[in-house]
Amino acid sequence: MKAPRFATHRRVLAEAGDSIERFFASGVLALKDKLGPINWQFPTTKQFDAEDFDAFLSLLPERIEGRAIRHAVEVRHESFGHPEFVSLAREHGVAIVIAGDSDYPQIADVTAPFVYARIMGTVDSEALGYSEKALDAWALRANTWAAGKQPEDMQTIAPTKDEPAPRDVYLYVISGYKVCNPAAGMALIDRIGNMQT
Repeated sequence: MKAPRFATHRRVLAEAGDSIERFFASGVLALKDKLGPINWQFPTTKQFDAEDFDAFLSLLPERIEGRAIRHAVEVRHESFGHPEFVSLAREHGVAIVIAGDSDYPQIADVTAPFVYARIMGTVDSEALGYSEKALDAWALRANTWAAGKQPEDMQTIAPTKDEPAPRDVYLYVISGYKVCNPAAGMALIDRIGNMQT
C-alpha cells in the first residue's frame, strides 16, 4: 500500500505526524494479515536532510493495535545516495525501496528484516516484458535476498557485516510497458519457485 502524499510531499517532513495518524485511522488496518509494507514515496525534488528525515522516520509507528507495521521509503533524488541515509533507515528498521531498471537512484542496501523492490523495465518488444536473462537475474536476486544474502550485482552504499538471516521479499513489477507487467510478474513467480540459491 502506498502512503498518502500529504505525509511525503511536504517541505518539512517532521510535521507529517497528523497526516500519518489520519492515514492509519482511515481503515488501513482492516486489511489485517493482507497488509504488507507501507510505501512512503517521496517526490523527485525531495532532497536528503538527515535531521528532518530522522524526525520523519521517528513518526512511523512500529505497531498499531498490536499489529506490527512494516515501512519502506522510496526516495527519488540522488542526494539520498549517502551512507547517513542508509544508517538512518537501518536504525529505524525501515526498508529502502530498490528502484530497479529505472532512472531513479538504485540503493540496494538492506536496512530492514525484509526487502522491497520495484522493477520498472518492462518493454513492448518482449512477450514477458523482460528478456529471459533479465527475468532470471531478478529471480536470482529475490532468492538471494530471501536467503539473507546480498546479490553480487546490486550496488550498495553502506554494506553491513551482519550474519545472513532469511527475510521476506516484496518484488513488484510496475511502470515500463504496463501491459506486460502481469506476465513478467507470473514469470518471476515461476522462476523464483524453481530456483535454488
